Amino acid sequence: MYQALYRSFRPETFEGLLGQEHIVRILKNQIRSGTEGHAYLFCGTRGTGKTTVARVLAKGVNCKESQEKRPCGICENCKAIRDGIFLDVIEIDAASNNGVDNIRELRESIKYPPVVGRRKVYIIDEVHMLSAGAFNALLKTLEEPPEYVMFILATTEPQKLPATILSRCLKLDFHRIPEKQIREGMRIICDKLGVNISDGALGIIAANGDGSVRDSLSLLDQCIAGGGREVTRQDVLNVLGTSGEEVFIQLTDMMDQGRTSDAFLLLDRILSDGIEVRQFMKDWISHYRNLMIVKFIRRPEDILNVSEENTERIREQSQRMDMSSISSSIIELANTLSEAKWSTKPRILLELCIVKLSSQGDPAGIFNAPTEGKSVEAAEKEPEEKISEEISKKEESPKKNDKKVQGMDVEQIWRKVTEEGKSQKGTFNMLRKCGRLIKTEEGCFVLELDNETALRYAKDNAVFISQLLEKHAGSKLEMECRLAVKDKEEKTAEEIAGELGNSLNINIEVK
Repeated sequence: MYQALYRSFRPETFEGLLGQEHIVRILKNQIRSGTEGHAYLFCGTRGTGKTTVARVLAKGVNCKESQEKRPCGICENCKAIRDGIFLDVIEIDAASNNGVDNIRELRESIKYPPVVGRRKVYIIDEVHMLSAGAFNALLKTLEEPPEYVMFILATTEPQKLPATILSRCLKLDFHRIPEKQIREGMRIICDKLGVNISDGALGIIAANGDGSVRDSLSLLDQCIAGGGREVTRQDVLNVLGTSGEEVFIQLTDMMDQGRTSDAFLLLDRILSDGIEVRQFMKDWISHYRNLMIVKFIRRPEDILNVSEENTERIREQSQRMDMSSISSSIIELANTLSEAKWSTKPRILLELCIVKLSSQGDPAGIFNAPTEGKSVEAAEKEPEEKISEEISKKEESPKKNDKKVQGMDVEQIWRKVTEEGKSQKGTFNMLRKCGRLIKTEEGCFVLELDNETALRYAKDNAVFISQLLEKHAGSKLEMECRLAVKDKEEKTAEEIAGELGNSLNINIEVK
């Protein structure tokens, strides 16, 4: 009968393990010196080798070879443990054997010494599933078992274990396996199976395995079953139900240019091919992450899981985009993905996200012009002179109070700044009512305040305001504060108190 890859290629000795070098070193030293513990707790996410290491440790303490070579993997005891027929190694699934009666039976069996090996090993998987009564029944036995007994507890959720259990065990944390090691391990397996698989395909499988060897091998199993002896990058994408980097480059360009209608048509074509919406969002976030990485790393090939050609295309696209646009897109997509987990209509949420992202990319509104009565193809073929004419009209239009700055609406920017500022500081509402943002010269914005109180508040919070301006304007701007010039008309104390009270949302009485 066919066995899954993660079962048929399970390591038999410490040398065959992928990763977890820190744990292997500890256990090998203990076996070599004969100082093995009586109770271990293996913690870590799924597929990182907890059960595999538990079996290797059980072989190590029962192997017939000398201590230097344990476990050998070839003696009778090692083979019996591998086949699951060794009488002195008992594996228990705590998810289905979690009651007090199950633990009482375990305690009764502990009284009998090993039949064949040196140590009697109990491997309790998913130990966090035990009931409170079962944990209490296990406590005393776990603390002072017979010298021939060893407990190995494995769990993905150690925070659910009682402190009394944790204090009685040697706790070892299993880390996620690096993608590079997973790729190397899968390459060895494919060579043994005679499967020709591309580096790109292995990279995608390792990335989607998320540090889990078992998940990665399960994906590889599916790809081999579907692709036979030749597995390409496209075969893996078809199995995963995701899209290639080329699609995300094209879609991100549409966001940057504000081509919302084109993006909707492209998304419809992609999803019609059977791509899963949530997976598509995850991959799109990864693309924006790649855009961010290439901005800071000169040679990102080892970090990005894409071809050299696509790496160059990503670099070119990243140079056309500013960091604030990339970061806001990552946040917007991540929030949409979080909401989509609980939605029955994730596509609608993604389409709404596209509208938001494309409106950020085209603040001047040129590319969002309606194309009623025209197809997308016809709209794309309009003369470039028409677009240039629209740009010229915008540049030549009178700049009242400098409300437009290089396609940016100053009033809109200030509205976003005050809304976000108010959400973080309630007193920021004063600037919304008493302040205005105006443009004086290139790279410098002036904040105009109605009164001295608002002016002092703005100066005290200058760093915070500058950070918000940089976020919403897309570039770092110098900021100056000044009082607004008003008519020389004296106001009564009551009028001044009323204006100040409205700014601060408090009632001020003049006596």
